[in-house]
Amino acid sequence: MAFTLELEEWVGSAWHRFITRRASVAFPEAQVQLADHQRSLALLFRALGGAAGITLEAAAERDLLLRRNVLMRIAGTCKQAPLASCDGSRLRLPASLAVFPQAALNRELYRWLALLAAQSGPMTHWARDNQRWTWLLLQRYPALRPSYRRLVDAHIALRPEPASLPPDEAAVEKALRKALREPGSVRHVPRSERAAWPLPLWLYPPLQLDTPQGGALDDDGEDLATPPGQQTGAPKRATRLDDNSRDGGLLVVRLENLFSWTEHIDLDRWSDDSQDPDAARVAEDLDQLSLSRQRVRKSGGLKLHLDLPPADVDDIPLGEGIKLPEWDYRQQRLQDGFVNLQLMQPRDAQPQPLPQRLVAQARRLRRQFQHLRTDRQWQRQQPQGTELDVQAWLDFHVQRQHGACAERGLFMEQRHTHRDLACLLLADLSMSTDAHLNDTQKVIDVIRDSLLLFAESLAGAGDRFALYGFSSLRRHQVRLQALKAFQQPYDDQIRGAIQGLKPGYYTRMGAAIRQATNLLGACRQRRKLLLLLTDGKPNDLDLYEGRYGVEDTRQAVLEARRQGLVPFCITIDKQAGDYVPYMFGAHGFTLIRQPEQLPQRLPQLYRQLTERQ
Repeated sequence: MAFTLELEEWVGSAWHRFITRRASVAFPEAQVQLADHQRSLALLFRALGGAAGITLEAAAERDLLLRRNVLMRIAGTCKQAPLASCDGSRLRLPASLAVFPQAALNRELYRWLALLAAQSGPMTHWARDNQRWTWLLLQRYPALRPSYRRLVDAHIALRPEPASLPPDEAAVEKALRKALREPGSVRHVPRSERAAWPLPLWLYPPLQLDTPQGGALDDDGEDLATPPGQQTGAPKRATRLDDNSRDGGLLVVRLENLFSWTEHIDLDRWSDDSQDPDAARVAEDLDQLSLSRQRVRKSGGLKLHLDLPPADVDDIPLGEGIKLPEWDYRQQRLQDGFVNLQLMQPRDAQPQPLPQRLVAQARRLRRQFQHLRTDRQWQRQQPQGTELDVQAWLDFHVQRQHGACAERGLFMEQRHTHRDLACLLLADLSMSTDAHLNDTQKVIDVIRDSLLLFAESLAGAGDRFALYGFSSLRRHQVRLQALKAFQQPYDDQIRGAIQGLKPGYYTRMGAAIRQATNLLGACRQRRKLLLLLTDGKPNDLDLYEGRYGVEDTRQAVLEARRQGLVPFCITIDKQAGDYVPYMFGAHGFTLIRQPEQLPQRLPQLYRQLTERQ
């Protein structure tokens, strides 16, 4: 019996591989992965005018109402396909391309889609808009015409012949072929009950997902997003299902009648408080996720991660909330008083000495930074000195040629001067800092050690500095934790506050940077450095996600620069190259690829930044 079952399983697998291979229209031997070209495609998109706040990600598969042949219907293929799209916040390209039998053509198709998206705008008519964007692209960059012609010829050779289609579908196919060969020549595409074969050279309307891709909340506030680092494929399509059933019942079903994973089964089952370790694997196998609104009260369940703690155990608020503006890139204006920022002080922070594991390193850093208490700077136009002041001599020579001969010093000399510098460090305390880096450390542990060694170093240098942490829970709850103000001395009280830091909520960077700018702006020092220490992108539960958060943060950085500050970002996010250069500039950030080295690297980065100013 066991041998028979194994034989049936082997025959079934062999038949599935055979029929799928025969019915497939792809060329797996020439497949190209988006992940291998994502960075170059993003640079190409932005170089030709694409908005820098738009992120590049894999496209989800969508249903296709195609006329399929017998082999396709037997194998169940060509029912779905990922299609390129671009909206105001995301450019979505297929996770892999195997459209053409040559890998070079598939790579060329990726580049063409990125270039076309850079010229695109809001889509009102699929065919006319794609023709217009294609025509504009070829007119502006004639060197692209041979590449485009190669792609069109290779694609048309793979499309179904109009003679083999019914009259209405044949008319659609002829119109699309003409639109590909002569962009802008087709104003009207005939209608048909069946969709035309996909055009991989064109952009499609964005697939409307029922939940935001950055993570959605149901009405109870439970986070339905995939945990960080676990999402490997394209975003899933989701549908909301109304479930009005109240009473459980007996369900009788024949398993052989279930044809696919995508069928919705209204099945009551017991729920427990533990998470299913296989849930992520099962979700990856599903084509479509169905989310029911049925609420099941779990025994013993406590939700603490999204709710603010009670007032008697929460951090102590300092004064009333501060109203701050926020940049809306869609309206291209600042919304005055849009964000409420609350200064907080740790409630249970007790004075503590420096942890013993950091004492030796802190002592070494203090000795190194004590040499920075005074700078040796060149003083110009001195009556005596070790070097000739060439600029002063040229000015004197020109004035003498014109009859003016004012006396001035013509030498330069190095002298000790006090460092006229103030620094404010903002630490991201969002819930992502609760993630593990290794078996013994979390991100928040590394941040605590980094702040302690940073403070020890600056205390040794005698520089004026302040330390703050921030997180947010929508725009009405931006929490700024005051660890050390400029006027406070650095002592065991500050060390205890740093060691008591805990992960917060989300990352509304713009408001935190604006408040830090106000605090630094009140300092009298000539040089003002604003450091941001973070582990990810700006995000929050409301609209502060994707391009909106990136654009607001960039605007806050520009405002800080206009006030004479030097903003600089230190990040441990390995994907930071996709968005941080747009927010802080190409030379306004650094990436720490090994987060465990952050406590050692942070003081050295500060030294480099202050020496080069």
